[in-house]
Amino acid sequence: MGRTVDEIIAALPKQRRARIDARYRELKDEVESLAALRKAAGKAQADLAAILKIKQPSVSKIEKQTDMYLSTLRSYVEAIGGELDLVVRLPARRAVHLNRLGDVLDGSPKGKSQPRVARARQAKKSRRRVVGAA
Repeated sequence: MGRTVDEIIAALPKQRRARIDARYRELKDEVESLAALRKAAGKAQADLAAILKIKQPSVSKIEKQTDMYLSTLRSYVEAIGGELDLVVRLPARRAVHLNRLGDVLDGSPKGKSQPRVARARQAKKSRRRVVGAA
């Protein structure tokens, strides 16, 4: 009869077992979807819906999206208790962290994020000014 994975790993040198264990922990901490991230945080879709002030089906829709605004992703991550950190890696350069990028783009004062409704109102006012100026 064949050997089990545990038996094969036990027969490996200690250093190799340590590398395998470290890689296992890395892979275990990775998630493949927003739903998996939410579950890892111990939250239900209804919990996020209440925090984000949207309906539960909207949370489901966000989790199924393959493309979204950074502000949507940031709101989702913050609703599960996390913090979004964007990292840019360029060839032959150190990694650059873009923190709170959405705040920089939406003109919020001192890194404070505006509520979604306030951002929508501000965008609407901006559109009116552009249309009125023409």
